[in-house]
Amino acid sequence: MGKISKNREIRRKKRISANIFGTREKPRISAFSSNRYIYAQVIDDNNRITIVSYSSLKLAQAKNYNRGKKVEEAKKVGVELAKKAVEKGITQAVFDRGKYSYKGRVKALAEGLREGGLKI
Repeated sequence: MGKISKNREIRRKKRISANIFGTREKPRISAFSSNRYIYAQVIDDNNRITIVSYSSLKLAQAKNYNRGKKVEEAKKVGVELAKKAVEKGITQAVFDRGKYSYKGRVKALAEGLREGGLKI
């Protein structure tokens, strides 16, 4: 990846994430996607702590794991993260897609979060 496109990614992330802030009652859900896995974490920006995190890497380490399509895995990650967040008492959140456009795996992650019981 060239220097110009990397700078574009950084500017896009700053522009998108500038107005998104998470509190303890309504934390921020940050998404990161690599070529192979998708990661998501619930963050309290006031105290600067990660409350809950989950990834498709954790899914892959399960014993009864069958690798499917990446979009389907992203949705499973969203559902599992939402379940963990609801256990911690979180019902609402703000979704931070970062430098990624809202389609494909990022969109599936958000849909999984909604399906798991979070209001974003």
